[in-house]
Amino acid sequence: MKIRILLFLLFTSCSLLAQSAQESITKTLQDYMQGSSYNQKTQLRSAFAENATLYLTVREEFKQLSADEYVSWFKGESGTFNGRKAKILSIDVSKDIATAKVEILIPQRKWRFIDLFLLKKMEGKTWKIISKTATREDSSKSGDHVLFVVSNAQFYGDSEMKTGNSFYEIVKAYDTFVQAGYHVDFVSPKGGAIPVAYVDTSDETSKRLLYNNDFMYAIKHTLSPEEVDYSLYKAIQYIGGGSSMFGVPENENIQQIAMDIYEKNEGIVSSVCHGTAGIVNLKTKSGNYLVNGKRVSGYPDAFEHKDRAYYSTFPFKITQTIESRGGIFKHSPRNTAHVEVDGRLVTGQNWLSSTPVAKAIIEILEAD
Repeated sequence: MKIRILLFLLFTSCSLLAQSAQESITKTLQDYMQGSSYNQKTQLRSAFAENATLYLTVREEFKQLSADEYVSWFKGESGTFNGRKAKILSIDVSKDIATAKVEILIPQRKWRFIDLFLLKKMEGKTWKIISKTATREDSSKSGDHVLFVVSNAQFYGDSEMKTGNSFYEIVKAYDTFVQAGYHVDFVSPKGGAIPVAYVDTSDETSKRLLYNNDFMYAIKHTLSPEEVDYSLYKAIQYIGGGSSMFGVPENENIQQIAMDIYEKNEGIVSSVCHGTAGIVNLKTKSGNYLVNGKRVSGYPDAFEHKDRAYYSTFPFKITQTIESRGGIFKHSPRNTAHVEVDGRLVTGQNWLSSTPVAKAIIEILEAD
């Protein structure tokens, strides 16, 4: 028993240290991204160590630069957005050193930069960039953001039956949005790593993204609701899988994010399969349920295996709850894609509907 307790404490301690490093490095990278995107020279310089060295190609000439020389490039008015849209793609920590990758989009010039950083933990436990290099390519990416809602639930309710977020639904929607030029972020009730299910490596998209470090980093480090800035997002999508029935539908912070995107940003709310459980509690500013009077799809109660143990753990029935709140539930036969578009509410029946739902969202966004 003592050994188990010691192992638990050691594991917990290591996890907390890793989390602390991630948070500190993220803060440093945010200083770099915010500073460089808004010409905030002091903030940008603070991300670098005093003797940091940058290796960059300038007008086709490979150069070695100091951090001060690099910062001097940003001549715009302090606090004014200069068109650089930045996103952390990955962070990899090894004790007191780390590497990181950041994507910088400049849509006006159709440029995409990948910045690679080497960071070091300094005295006082602060992390600083000690080196940077970068590459540039042509890109039509817009840098607009879409938010995916996923669950941290690993089991069906309080049972010992394992479940997860549908990997297939995640990758099909993710790939569709990314190929169309959108950033995709993930939020879960607790943040951090999420469980996944239905991983099929015979599917080309699933296999490709399973081995994509940037994608896997994103689902290992999902945002917590407190870390989400709703103003960034054009759409929010609730992903399916058994996990989606637990932790998400009742989460008031995620509900607020969804309705802020819908009402303040005039964005889109969407869901696929069991992910529709996540929208049943959404209410407009007027106090009405979002689904009231709208056509809604999702995984139908009629298709559930009611004689199996998993179903008894569900906190509510999707079809029944949608209809009790004024929604008009629609679906097609099993194993058939079905999408409902009702204004800025876009919902899909099952895993086969993931790509069509994403395409419907993109069509609406690009028509605006």
